[in-house]
Amino acid sequence: MRHLSIFIEITGEQKYVGSIVGESYNDACFRYSREYLDSVYAAPISISLPLQEEAFSSSVTRNFFEGLLPEGFSRKAVANWIKTDENDYMTILATLGSECLGAIKVIDDDLSGLQDKSTSDYEKLSVEQVKALAEEGASKSTQVLLETHLSLTGATGKVGLYYDDANDDWYLPTGDAPSTHIVKQSHVRLERIVLNEQLCMLTAHNLGIDIPETFIVDTGSGADSDILYATKRYDRVISDKKVIDGLKVPIRLHQEDFAQAMGISASDKYEKEDSGYIRRMFDLVRFYCSDPIMEQNKLWKRICFNFLIGNTDCHIKNYSLVYNDNLKNIKLSPAYDIVSTRIYNMTKEMSFYIGGELDIERLNRASFSSAAATVGIPERLAMKIFDETAEGFEDALSRASAELGEKGFGDADKMQADIFRKGGYANL
Repeated sequence: MRHLSIFIEITGEQKYVGSIVGESYNDACFRYSREYLDSVYAAPISISLPLQEEAFSSSVTRNFFEGLLPEGFSRKAVANWIKTDENDYMTILATLGSECLGAIKVIDDDLSGLQDKSTSDYEKLSVEQVKALAEEGASKSTQVLLETHLSLTGATGKVGLYYDDANDDWYLPTGDAPSTHIVKQSHVRLERIVLNEQLCMLTAHNLGIDIPETFIVDTGSGADSDILYATKRYDRVISDKKVIDGLKVPIRLHQEDFAQAMGISASDKYEKEDSGYIRRMFDLVRFYCSDPIMEQNKLWKRICFNFLIGNTDCHIKNYSLVYNDNLKNIKLSPAYDIVSTRIYNMTKEMSFYIGGELDIERLNRASFSSAAATVGIPERLAMKIFDETAEGFEDALSRASAELGEKGFGDADKMQADIFRKGGYANL
């Protein structure tokens, strides 16, 4: 019988929530503990896991907790190295669950003695070590995941690091030490992907879309093999409560992506048939966010922007909700993972249906007008947001390109031209 204990950080303190128990990953079920349910701080750890005494089904359990794990090559590599089936999410989660996205922590009860004795520390990285992350790509980042027991979702090679911006120093967290930034490598098959993402993120910022602090880390000549992409974690907040080796330790804020909140498997993050993903996304915001009207408008604007920029990889795991430190208030997280995929001639299919249409080349203003009724936003308001975003798009992208050009990224202007030509903006 496998038994994983689940903890969550609330106002900076780890609280025991419950456990996942089963003969294997096929029948494992999560149940809240009586102690947690009776506590004054009890709150659901997911919209898909409301407070209840009964155990959740194995499928509901899997959909949420498997959503904490990396995907693609990183997951396969981890599974190979720990000699388990890549479908065995329990074993992989037990290996990587010390530091997940959000505030969840997973402890394997069979190894709890060893895990509890692990030392929380920050190991300073040399420039050469940081450069190795860029050069070796996903294989190196997966090795770091194993060494630090860190679970980061997504298919791109990424690691969690601590950044001391005052001294421009990078540290590798060990044990239970939280990271402050998520750092990704360039994609071996997609040229200038880091520049692409930063250009898109700056454009979003110029249009008033909330984004986390992001920057390019150049460890050499500016070539793809020398650069990394750093994103400041919005689910980590620097605190004075604890210090390790002179570094302030951040507290964890909980988050969950829309797939987890909607109870949808990560394998179904792309909508293959029109089954109402966009409506369900807005229902989440409407029923659970503390300021539903404002958050619905933000979500709508981001969906409009992903169309304009040509991002067909804007699946439901790339939209998230973030909780405050006591889990009582929920809002839309800052926007992240925005890339113009169309400049690489990737799929024309958006990640979910908009106004009954999936093909980005067939989407237009009328499609969004139709979608407004589906999501429950007044059409006049929805189209005002769409039109303002579209009208400001060219200037916002041009300013972002100019800013990157001034920093030495000369390819930004070419990428800007490709986005104008191949993104959804060209359909208007």
